[in-house]
Amino acid sequence: MSRRPTLEFLKTEAASGLILAFAAFAAIVIANSPLAHRYFDFVSHPITIQIGAFHETKTVLKWVKDGLMAVFFFVVGLEIKYEILRGELSNPRRLALPVLAAIGGMAVPALVYLACNLGAGGAPLGWPTPVATDIAFALAALAVAGPRLPASLRVFLLTLAIADDLGAVGLIALLFTAHVNVWALAAAGAGIGLMALLGRWRNAPYLFYAVLFAVVWAFTLESGVNTSLAGVAAAMTIPLGARRHGEAGVLHDFMRSLHPYVAYLILPLFAFTAAGFSFRGLTLAQLLGPIPIGVALGLFVGKQVGVFGASALAIGLKLARRPTGAKWAELYGVSLLCGVGFTMSLFIGGLAFPLGDAAAQGGVRLGVVAGSVLSALVGMAVLAACQRSRVDGPADED
Repeated sequence: MSRRPTLEFLKTEAASGLILAFAAFAAIVIANSPLAHRYFDFVSHPITIQIGAFHETKTVLKWVKDGLMAVFFFVVGLEIKYEILRGELSNPRRLALPVLAAIGGMAVPALVYLACNLGAGGAPLGWPTPVATDIAFALAALAVAGPRLPASLRVFLLTLAIADDLGAVGLIALLFTAHVNVWALAAAGAGIGLMALLGRWRNAPYLFYAVLFAVVWAFTLESGVNTSLAGVAAAMTIPLGARRHGEAGVLHDFMRSLHPYVAYLILPLFAFTAAGFSFRGLTLAQLLGPIPIGVALGLFVGKQVGVFGASALAIGLKLARRPTGAKWAELYGVSLLCGVGFTMSLFIGGLAFPLGDAAAQGGVRLGVVAGSVLSALVGMAVLAACQRSRVDGPADED
């Protein structure tokens, strides 16, 4: 039972990655077609939501980012909690390699981006953009390129991406919270406290959790703190235990019921609204500007160097072991796939630069798409070659 949530997560993420790719491709095509004005009118269309004292007007893109993506981070938080208490992150021996790899995979891309943006005309504040890995895209690429490679590689990639997401959430909290409404934040904290108390009520109706989460989200939105933190914090209050003997745990129930909607609806909608950019009017200088080059190289070069370098160092120093049955070349292929930043990189890049800065936003999207596609294609080619070579013999020894 303890492994089922992770296995279901892997299966759903791998399948949703293909839908994400289609949604992003469709956005870019439409944004550069005669229908471009309809696309940009749609993503910038203002929508007002008023419920009692709550009154907010935001564009479609902002509602997707601040509203629906909070549910995505709630599901990410559930997976993080499960893995810490029952899964891969609960085992120190298995934890060392993906966590050290995740640290390297965040530090080196940031340094690569900064190296491209510290000069004249650069934008150093965008350094967090290439530090994150897109779980869905990376797992989908691994499933397509190496379906018969050791399962330990999938678990390694999933655990690394979860640790990576945890680091990304921390960066969002530290870097992208400017003005804080203390009273609204305190109210959100009180809501989190009520959710924690609700977890002690064994048969608490799930509707109560949903209502309290909506309240926490609304107060967090008013506080000025990014709503992704509300999603992760709320997830930490969900109990693992079952309501009745023989049933799945409450946390597993939430993961199982919400994850398909996140994977097949929320993330594709975010990809469609956030990925579209127009090539019209772009000069060669803009295409090769410090922002797109920094993001693209951060993802493609920085990620593979950081993840594989940290992994090799940890294994060489006997701090960790290679994933069971995996070859060095296969570990390198997975390191390449970690450069598929996509949804998380688009999300962080959107926070790093104001929406009114069209040039910077376009540069971020161009860099994220270029770096992610390059990482996916090269990583899949390496892993496909590794799978073909397995007929020549078993994995090399440590």
